[in-house]
Amino acid sequence: MNESKLILIADMIASPLAVSTEDGQKIHDAVAAEIRVGGKVSLSFRGIQTLISAFLNSAVGQLYGEFSDEEIRNCLSIQEMEPDDAVMLKRVIDNAKLYFSHRESFDQAWKEEVNDEE
Repeated sequence: MNESKLILIADMIASPLAVSTEDGQKIHDAVAAEIRVGGKVSLSFRGIQTLISAFLNSAVGQLYGEFSDEEIRNCLSIQEMEPDDAVMLKRVIDNAKLYFSHRESFDQAWKEEVNDEE
């Protein structure tokens, strides 16, 4: 299966604003479903006017908790993304890789921080 499924983000979320985690989850679910069956996905950011990291964390970042870096690199491609947004995506990916490689220690540190504030 060499053909990539093209996902036009603006069409899937019915908005030029990629700002909500709920919309990011829609993208994540579509991408993850394709990766699970060995498919390839191309995400197009054409028509996206505003993009925030919360959307990218939900859409792309959480994939690193389900799939290996190699699987994601082999199955997911990005199209038509603004250079500044590509920098943000790289940061999201780097943070996701770090988090998911040390998840227990990050979660424990977070619990301790939250309990200290109560």
